[in-house]
Amino acid sequence: MGIEGVEKRYALLLACKDSEYVKEVYGGYFNLFVETFGEKGERWDLFRVVEGKFPEKNELEKYDGFVVSGSPFDAYGNDCWILKLCNLLKTLDAMRKKVLGICFGHQVLCRALGGKVGKASSGWDIGLRKVRIVKDISPCAILDDLDDFPPALSIIECHQDEVWEVPVGAEVIAFSDKTGVEMFTFGDHILGIQGHPEYTKDILNNLIDRLLNTSCIEKGFADDARLKLQIAERDRKCWERICKMFLKGR
Repeated sequence: MGIEGVEKRYALLLACKDSEYVKEVYGGYFNLFVETFGEKGERWDLFRVVEGKFPEKNELEKYDGFVVSGSPFDAYGNDCWILKLCNLLKTLDAMRKKVLGICFGHQVLCRALGGKVGKASSGWDIGLRKVRIVKDISPCAILDDLDDFPPALSIIECHQDEVWEVPVGAEVIAFSDKTGVEMFTFGDHILGIQGHPEYTKDILNNLIDRLLNTSCIEKGFADDARLKLQIAERDRKCWERICKMFLKGR
């Protein structure tokens, strides 16, 4: 429960359809996100924005925070639902609502706020990636306890697009040897993460199979990605803590 017993309320803006594997094992991506970021006593609502289902404008004030998921779609695309999502994110920014963007969500947040996104010049990034947290920056209003975290954390990645340029006023707080913007903040209410803190090894293995079967990636690339999937539980817990610190202000 929140302050004075008020129930905390969050919304997942789901930008992808549930895979058969995730439905069978986890009951859908919504359950996976709530299991990762949710806590007892909170209410979480699902809006399948990829299917054109959005919260009503007069409902937005009821929420303490929003999470935008990953997606197979391009964040720079002009599909109607993506444009509508960009407008919603601009509204949430104006309201100074907490918004956490994951992968596609990270990229579309950047676009909505005036940054630039596009195809990664170095191609796909699939598997485990070591991300370096920038600690010698001005104090981060969102994550003022960054010093408590290791200087580098591994995270599961699966993307071929990336942030080219963050919005004016945004701050890059993590990078890797492949992607220049692994994490950015904007004000004290926006956080974008390129990797997938909610993913587990089995989910990515299934996704690699699907990408391989649809000829999106080659077998050698897929085999190499699988070899890098030994993520430490400590790192997963750190990413979970970072997201919860942001969404819940602690």
